[in-house]
Amino acid sequence: QVQLVESGGGLVQAGGSLRLSCAASGRTFGTFIVGWFRQAPGKEREFLAAIHLNGGNTAYADSVKGRFAISRDNTKNTVYLQMPSLKPEDTAVYYCAATSDHALVGWDYWGQGTPVTVSS
Repeated sequence: QVQLVESGGGLVQAGGSLRLSCAASGRTFGTFIVGWFRQAPGKEREFLAAIHLNGGNTAYADSVKGRFAISRDNTKNTVYLQMPSLKPEDTAVYYCAATSDHALVGWDYWGQGTPVTVSS
């Protein structure tokens, strides 16, 4: 079993930045892939980025590639999403999730989400 808790969301002006954290617990967490997703009001959930905890390989959606950065600190069992240059369209609830599926299709564990609001 893996438990995930997000933090770091909030209200920020356009152009500002936030760093989201995903704190994880669970005996086999070190073998998982952790991803970040977001869901804006009235829209489908969108994959943003993922990182393999054992090795650090990363993957990004085209929509955030080159702007958002995912990283990990295995000593703290925490994965981060650095979000600079935020835009109003980045407003959403941000979730982290974990999976052992290298195809990044089936995500087994989810956090409760942290809201991000970007004002113009």
